[in-house]
Amino acid sequence: MDTPLLDTINSPEDFRDFSLEQLKELAEEVRAELIDVVAETGGHLGAGLGVVELTIALHHVFNTPEDKLLWDVGHQAYPHKMLTGRRSKMRTLRQESGLSGFLKRDESEYDAFGAGHSSTSISAALGMAVARDLEAQAGDTQKEIIAVIGDGAMSAGMAYEALNNAGALKSRLIIILNDNDMSIAPAVGAMSNYLSRLIGSRSYRSLRDLSKTVVEKLPEGLQKVAKRAESFARGMATGGTLFEEMGMYYIGPVDGHNLDHLVPILKAVHEKKESGPVLIHVVTQKGKGFSAAEEAVEKYHGVGTYCATTGAQHKKKTGAPSYTRVFADALIEEAKHDKKILAITAAMPSGTGVDAFAKAFPERAFDVGIAEQHAVTFAAGLAAEGYKPFVAIYSTFLQRAYDQIVHDVSIQQLPVRFAIDRAGLVGADGPTHAGTFDVAYLSCLSGMVVMAAGDEAELMHMVATASAYDEGPIAFRYPRGEGMGIPLPARGEVLPIGRGRILREGRDVALLNFGGRLAACMKAADLLEQEGISTTIADARFAKPLDEAMILRLMREHRLVLTVEEGAIGGFGSQILHLLARENILDAQAGVKRAAIRTLILPDEYQPHGNPEAMYEKAGLGAEQIALTARQHLKGDEKVKSFFTSA
Repeated sequence: MDTPLLDTINSPEDFRDFSLEQLKELAEEVRAELIDVVAETGGHLGAGLGVVELTIALHHVFNTPEDKLLWDVGHQAYPHKMLTGRRSKMRTLRQESGLSGFLKRDESEYDAFGAGHSSTSISAALGMAVARDLEAQAGDTQKEIIAVIGDGAMSAGMAYEALNNAGALKSRLIIILNDNDMSIAPAVGAMSNYLSRLIGSRSYRSLRDLSKTVVEKLPEGLQKVAKRAESFARGMATGGTLFEEMGMYYIGPVDGHNLDHLVPILKAVHEKKESGPVLIHVVTQKGKGFSAAEEAVEKYHGVGTYCATTGAQHKKKTGAPSYTRVFADALIEEAKHDKKILAITAAMPSGTGVDAFAKAFPERAFDVGIAEQHAVTFAAGLAAEGYKPFVAIYSTFLQRAYDQIVHDVSIQQLPVRFAIDRAGLVGADGPTHAGTFDVAYLSCLSGMVVMAAGDEAELMHMVATASAYDEGPIAFRYPRGEGMGIPLPARGEVLPIGRGRILREGRDVALLNFGGRLAACMKAADLLEQEGISTTIADARFAKPLDEAMILRLMREHRLVLTVEEGAIGGFGSQILHLLARENILDAQAGVKRAAIRTLILPDEYQPHGNPEAMYEKAGLGAEQIALTARQHLKGDEKVKSFFTSA
């Protein structure tokens, strides 16, 4: 498709004087370009297609970047990127050294606030609004602060905390509720039902329009009383207007694809500059304008490459099953034998495999919405009553529920099972979605069992182990992507708690793996063996409790032990060093013959998006890098030699 208008645009300033007809044509061009770009790069498609007109209207009306525009999550911000000087880089989206798939403050002055997790926009926008108000007291000019939040993100408690605070502070703030009845999966819960009722209520819309007209014609002295009556009458028609009760001035619902409606409403709000927060309820369709995305909304939320004409997704060659699928199948198998097993997800049923579990056991699966904190305490309540809840959440999202893990689960030693998907680096989604901290933040909790699967069969065993374990909380982590392709049992076996395994015996070097780098360790061992370096491969399985007997034997019987994990400092390697220090094995004066030790972890930095394997190699966790570290240490390279020397 030709894009004559889009070709002229380098910033929002270039279309601020466009007519409504030109804006409509621009919307068609942006939508076509977006479909074409994501077909080539993959990424988040449906959400961006749903906000094309809204994005254009916001940048057309408001003076961005001086006026601050915040997008919740950021996966709906591809049109925003395209219109703010980044169109030429769109085909580098989510690739190494290319554009981020989310908002990044250091990528553009138009990205007012970085966002990769949901439900942060109102809080951040309110902070900016208060900062603006404080500056205004010193004579600074007023600027607008606009937050765009989807109703999926409105299922998270943080959004309501921000709304409550905004209503109390009464700072001027514009909140756009992008209501597409979706988040990643179909929206669930009372808020979604409430918004649907508002949209479907003709009496609400007609009553609001009529009452506003009447109020504006009354004498000034009567308008305040009449406005109260108007609000009460609308509450009678719809069962109460939640947002106005929280101190918002509510406008809507508004057709988010109709620029004839959107632009005048945004202009009126911008020009009137009433004090206090304003909430504009905009109704959009996720995947708008691309039939494949409209018909399969969840499937086209985040996609790989596809045909830009038909929408047919390019299928990868199927090899081993994904870890997510292995988890789902293993949990289903366990649930056949135990009616107490339940599955919980926080708005990620397909991403975690809980959708497959729900098909098998619809009454035993729960999607709580984007509400990880609630998911964990909900599971704690179930566990307190004798059920076996499996909370399936990505590592990066489980961070949002840490207080609940500590207070509601760990302190009470409730047997909640945490299935931690996307452990380690995830590639294209970048640092906001990398699962690098869970081992560190879980292993410090008293009574918590922490496991990591080295391969897909081990994942099955860990599902079975978690199912059988009733003495307290237990967690197991596994990476994104396909497994190693090893044979799978019909059902997992229960592992002895705190027991690792030896996969290959050697004399010189021991590679002690924890988690998803097992395949890299096996390749590294092959490389070392080719050079005559006898190598042991051990799979720890547990970071807590550790297999102390196995670890101490490895230290006694080798010249060098390398621990390997795809996590941050403070995790598995740190647990090992603490054990050795406690046992006085690291003391050079102890007179104990033992190995030198080196911990291989992810670097202490937030790594940008890219290819996961290339990122692991750069971090020193690829097979060749692991072998190189062992080789250099054994040859006495002072630059890499551990200060833990043999006694």
